Parts: sequence; C-alpha cells; structure tokens
Amino acid sequence: MDMSLGFEDILLKQDLDREDIKVLLSARGPQQERLLKRGLEVKLSNLDNYVHLRGLIEYENVCEKNCLYCGLRSGNAKVERYCLSDEEVLSCARLAHGQGYGSVALQSGERSDPDFVRKIAYLVREIKKIDGGSLGITLSLGEQTEETYRMWFEAGAHRYLLRIESSNEELYYKIHPRNDLHSFRKRLDCLETLKRIGYQTGTGVMVGLPYQTLDHLADDLLFFKEMDVAMVGLGPYIPHPDTPLYKLKDLIPPAEERMSLTLKMIAILRMMMPQINMVAATANQTIDPQGREKAIAAGANVIMPNLTPGEYRESYFIYPDKACVKDRPEQCQTCLDIRLAAIGHRILYNAWGDSLAFTKKAGK
Repeated sequence: MDMSLGFEDILLKQDLDREDIKVLLSARGPQQERLLKRGLEVKLSNLDNYVHLRGLIEYENVCEKNCLYCGLRSGNAKVERYCLSDEEVLSCARLAHGQGYGSVALQSGERSDPDFVRKIAYLVREIKKIDGGSLGITLSLGEQTEETYRMWFEAGAHRYLLRIESSNEELYYKIHPRNDLHSFRKRLDCLETLKRIGYQTGTGVMVGLPYQTLDHLADDLLFFKEMDVAMVGLGPYIPHPDTPLYKLKDLIPPAEERMSLTLKMIAILRMMMPQINMVAATANQTIDPQGREKAIAAGANVIMPNLTPGEYRESYFIYPDKACVKDRPEQCQTCLDIRLAAIGHRILYNAWGDSLAFTKKAGK
C-alpha cells in the first residue's frame, strides 16, 4: 500500500493489495458507510440493479464429513436424517420454474458413494427436461472425483459452489479435522478441477470464525481473485451448539460485528471482481432482519429462496435459528419483491443469471 494514499484514494484503486484491504476492513462509521456505498456503485456500473434467484433444494442432510462447525456433521447424533424423494425434488424444481426463478440450486451433505453420484446425475437430467431445459442448475454437493464432476456437468449442471471456508491452511484445520476425509489440498484441487471442466465455479468463506484475523480475511479476498472464480458466497459464522467449535464461541466477535465484517467483505470483493455473482446468504438474514437487503446494497446480486418442503427444513440446520424456515415459497417471493424494491432493486425473473465475468471470458 502506498502510505500516502487516503481512504478515498484506496476506494478508487483498480488493484487492491493486502494492506489496502485491511484498511478497508477496518473502516468504521462514515468510512464504512462510504465503503458499502462504493460496493453498490461498482455493482450498478458493471452489472445492474437486478437480483438473480436460485431456488434452493436441500436434497438431504446425510453427510460423511465431520466438520467442526457444521450442524450436519456425521458425528452429530441429534440430527434427524432425511433424503428427499425424486418426486419431491422435481416438484421443487417445477415450483421454481412456475414462479419464474430461472435457476435452482441442489444442495446436500457430502456423500460420494456410487448410489448418490448416480442419483444426482439422474435428478439433474430430469430437471433439465422441465420446459425444454429452461432451468439453470447449480450444485453444492462437496468434494467429488473428476469423473463425478464431469458426469454431473454432462447431465446438465453448469454451476458449482464449493466453499473453501478459509483459504488459510492453518485456520482451515482449526475448523476441520485433520484426516483423510478433510484435506485442504483436496479442496483446492477440486476447485481447480471444476474450473477445468467448465463449471461456473464458486467458493466462499465464513466471516467471524474463532482465531480468524483481518489478515486471513484479506487473504481470502485475494484468493478469490487469484482463483478467478465466477461466484462467491460470504456469510457470518453462526455457532451451532451441537458442534465442537461451539466451545470457542467466546472467541468470536459479536453478531453485529460479524455482520459488519461480512458487508465490508462483500463491498471490497465487488470492487476487486466487479462482474462476478455474489450471494446474499441466508446467514445474513439470520443475524439481522435486514441482512440480505444490506448484502444486496453492499454489492451482492444473488438470493437463494428455500424451496425445500417445510417438513424437512428444520432438519437441515447447518447453524441454528436459520431465517425464513417457516416461509412458504409464494410468501417468500412476494416478500422479496417488496423488500428489494425498497432498496432500488428488482428480481430478474425467468433468467439463469449467469456470472457476467464467466460469460465474457467464455465468449458467450
């Protein structure tokens, strides 16, 4: 960082370095407000005021991983496990199409057994049959082999979200067990594989973890840019009482500070990567009733309304007190239209909402 630069000068820089980012992450009061406004300015000048929807289908909560922060971890015996039927998944997809969402996101705990792999391929192919393939499909199904990723891509999925959770290897192993099932190197390799296959590849981190510093967060943002990802999901860490990491809850910032840091991360990343897709995560809404709108107003442009049948939603608690669990899809849509209009945004219906950064690079 050029030490002669003031805060406003940094806001206008094309390429932010680690020290620049730390200055911005440290912003408070009027400077923070200016930073969030800058994130919105960059988004509107590079994209538009549209918000893209991904109808979220939480396929199952069975998971072979044992991540230290997640309520779905295999070691949590308190979870009532479920798996949606084929018809329930396809019914959710048809609902998304009927409501004009344009895209769905199929998410689950991590499994890699042959039955699971074949089932996902089948469901993707069936979803692609709805109205001649009009629905875009995002998958968020964890680490898989290259063969599996290719099978799902060829079946019709075109976006994949695999969150790194922390780009710092030391911190990664503070929130994941260090064993063959939880490999930082494998996570990175999977992201590279997804990009090589041709997916619009997304990743993301939790903000406000125990032991996490501004240096970690700055490096996370630089990691996203170096990886040249097409989409990013950023959300505040919310401790789950049935996880090992919960015992460190006193080491995390207060909820308002985690929310503030998340918004600053979104705004800074929008400045660094003006044309990627960024998700306004449900975790934002869980911490702050206006959390998703604040994320959109800071630079995010994607929202993922939950279409999972209501009887299963309370069993897919990655973190507690998840927002909008009891909302019906039609309620959620009307609510979103009103809430987004209040901040000068609107939903772009019946569109895949692909990352402009990805489509321009691919020449589409």
